[in-house]
Amino acid sequence: MRLAVALLSSTLLLTANAASASGADYIRAYGAQGVNLWRLANRERVKERHISQRPALVVQDTSNIVFKADTEEFPDQWFTQPIDHFSNSSDTFKQRYWINTRHYTPGSGGPVIVLDGGETSGEDRIPFLDTGIVEILARATGGVGVVLEHRYYGKSVPVPDFSTDNLRWLNNDQAAADSARFMANVTFPGIHEDLTAPNTPWIYYGGSYAGARAAHMKILYPDLVYGAIASSGIPTCARQLEHATLAIDALLGVPYAKRYLKSLFGLEDLAHDDDFISVLETPLGYWQAKVWDPAVGSTKFDEFCAFLDKPILGNDSVSSLPVGHEDRLVHLPGGIKLDFSILNYAQYIKENFVSQCDTSVEDCFGTYNDSNFLATGLDQEWRLWLFQVCTEWGFFSTAPPDPAYPRIVSKLLTLEYSSKICRQAYPAGKHFVVPPMPNITAVNALGDFAIAADRLAIIDGEGELSLSRCLFRRHMLILTSSRPLETLYSAQ
Repeated sequence: MRLAVALLSSTLLLTANAASASGADYIRAYGAQGVNLWRLANRERVKERHISQRPALVVQDTSNIVFKADTEEFPDQWFTQPIDHFSNSSDTFKQRYWINTRHYTPGSGGPVIVLDGGETSGEDRIPFLDTGIVEILARATGGVGVVLEHRYYGKSVPVPDFSTDNLRWLNNDQAAADSARFMANVTFPGIHEDLTAPNTPWIYYGGSYAGARAAHMKILYPDLVYGAIASSGIPTCARQLEHATLAIDALLGVPYAKRYLKSLFGLEDLAHDDDFISVLETPLGYWQAKVWDPAVGSTKFDEFCAFLDKPILGNDSVSSLPVGHEDRLVHLPGGIKLDFSILNYAQYIKENFVSQCDTSVEDCFGTYNDSNFLATGLDQEWRLWLFQVCTEWGFFSTAPPDPAYPRIVSKLLTLEYSSKICRQAYPAGKHFVVPPMPNITAVNALGDFAIAADRLAIIDGEGELSLSRCLFRRHMLILTSSRPLETLYSAQ
């Protein structure tokens, strides 16, 4: 059996977008605004549950794709882990995982394909085990498929609450040690053969943050990880977004135009301009939910792009004209002229986000009230990925520092604005203090731009590299490789 992965000048961008209703997915791009979006999404989910009364497993975009977990074929499995791998503490917790043994044949030498659950409940990854990439690779290699839930996410929670002190074991080193210990010691139910690493080839797979973890596992534990595949993914309609961003930034600088502009989006009562802009950036998060198969992903980003070019008053011909063309401009009071795509943009924001707010827009979308970010209960799952961002990963999305660069992110989304949530949400604890800025060296030391290893495939995302350089700025890292075609797994 042979599994070959082409690696031709491929690039992995550690994306920071948001698309699903998990805390992590909203936090990726929006920081404090992401918490607001998460709360609104939770309210909507509660309403939907009251209507449908049917539990559902959600993958990426709750408004578009709903899966039911096959609990009979993929029941929860548990593996005991120490809370702290690097101390003498005897405290442990149960880490959850799921397995697919459909294609396993004893003694065949097939690999174990493990998909890192990443920064969400592992239940969200079961479709990949059932019909997605894990099933595909397991079928191609005669191997066993595994989804391993990340510590602190889903039901793999080692602490009673998410206070600053209790989150101190949520870091890259501890999570990597979890995976390594699992690979070297797990015994799968119903399988009497020793499939632990390094006796059996283990191929580690992940996308986005989990893709970085896949690459890191190959660097940190090369004796256990036989091969690793790290994937990610460039938005379309960038030209419309770039034009809208420049126009909106300009209008916010004109006092008489600012309130009218905000009213177009239904956000005239939102006090801070950076909060207003951060709401407008929300649809960009849909990009993370796109996958090669729409049946298990989301088409919301494509729908958003199509909405921007929706003809005004049925005039289809103007849609084909270049953005900013005189015939595309709509004349508004006060001498304001806007490309019709911006009016569509405003309608989209009102229909899809502002409409969910049943109190004031300041209550729903304001981010300057520190008391709104201090709850530490286990239901506050947004605190998990945000803690990782604030302490090590540094995923803060801002506009490019050079104003001459094209961009789809407003100049108002500064590093100060994006990172203020770290100070708001994590007051100093007795045992741990969140640093003023993330210690990104802890992650970059594993490879940064030059990360490379034998049998490490970094796939997709080459377009995202140009996106990151030209349209917006990350304050973290991009993993790249220009290595030739490689074979990750080969066995007769």
